[in-house]
Amino acid sequence: MTARELGAAGITDPALRAAYRECRRLNARHGKTYFLATRLLPVERRPAVHALYGFARWADDIVDDLGQDTPAAERALALARLRDELLAGLRDGAGAAPRSPAGDAEPVVRALAHTAERYAIDHRHFADFMDSMRADLEVTDYPDYAALRGYMHGSAAVIGLQMLPVLGTVVPREEAEPHAAALGVAFQLTNFLRDVGEDLDRGRVYLPADLLAAHGADRDLLAWSRATGRRDPRITAALRAAAELTRGVYREAAPGIAMLDPVSRPCIRTAFVLYGSILKAVADDGYAVLHRRAVVPRRQRAVVALDGLARLTAARLRAHGRGGRGDQDDRGSRGGQDDRGGHGGPGAGRPSAGARPSGPAPTGGGAGPTAAGDPGTGHHPAAARPTGERPDTGRPVTGRPPHGRSRTVRSRRDLAA
Repeated sequence: MTARELGAAGITDPALRAAYRECRRLNARHGKTYFLATRLLPVERRPAVHALYGFARWADDIVDDLGQDTPAAERALALARLRDELLAGLRDGAGAAPRSPAGDAEPVVRALAHTAERYAIDHRHFADFMDSMRADLEVTDYPDYAALRGYMHGSAAVIGLQMLPVLGTVVPREEAEPHAAALGVAFQLTNFLRDVGEDLDRGRVYLPADLLAAHGADRDLLAWSRATGRRDPRITAALRAAAELTRGVYREAAPGIAMLDPVSRPCIRTAFVLYGSILKAVADDGYAVLHRRAVVPRRQRAVVALDGLARLTAARLRAHGRGGRGDQDDRGSRGGQDDRGGHGGPGAGRPSAGARPSGPAPTGGGAGPTAAGDPGTGHHPAAARPTGERPDTGRPVTGRPPHGRSRTVRSRRDLAA
């Protein structure tokens, strides 16, 4: 965490600053796509996002990266300890400095507790996340999409819901919540598709069994393909169907971008496009995800990031021109283009997603979702701009509660890539 980010967020306590720095380190190391998009947020909001992601990454590492030979019982114990620290931290606040059994303050929990308190994030989202992390120690596959979606509520949808108070909205928050949850799910589905082989090595299959069966595939066929390096058209057909399912979730999520605080939109749009590019990369590589990881070219990532930076600069200038008031009529950075994805610039192209807790593609296996619009069609939903609404600006809760949120909810990941 840079001193500038911490200073802008008003975080002065040395131990708390160190906790936030650790969260930023986790984000930078594990979630390259997400970390890049986070750089487009207003500087004072970045620490909170790093705290949310850092905690999710920490829990995910216990489940997957504690050591290949670590017994499941030991992982479960470590996860239970983290949950206990989390609940204590949320209950007592960051100042209580939740401690591990060894007596050391757990940095990610301390930063998370501070962020949850500061932005009045519903504590249930964190409990639901931990439930899904525990499921990863017990559940190895899912019979259908409904069962998988239940798991993803805690592992992905709640990450979007946690983020919403930080990002701010120009509509009542409940109106934006379904789209935020869908975006978290879309990002995770993208990761599931990209990481089929790696997840299989960990003993898990996230592709629904009924989707595989509809194309004549099953877990055993996936394992055979992974072990032999050989392809099978039934697997390719199933993966193509999974990609199309994912594009549908991106379409659910897209209208929510226009509901965000204008200065937050470039960040989320960039993540939307970059994550969607992973779908295109998977398709372009012939759905060979059982044998190699699809990668979005660095040049493409840079172009999308630069477009996001241009949009962010324009949004800040407009906000400054209005004396910092929330923007109810956000226009794009080029020629009056609407800042919801428009028709020009790299944002209208195609890009990539985030670690469990990203984007574009034409139907039939081409690209992924277009920038904040209908995947592969170039159509950008003109989400109606509300009139007469005071924006939930994503600033810390200090007086007026945000839209649709009572101050009493303080009783409350993805992951990312």
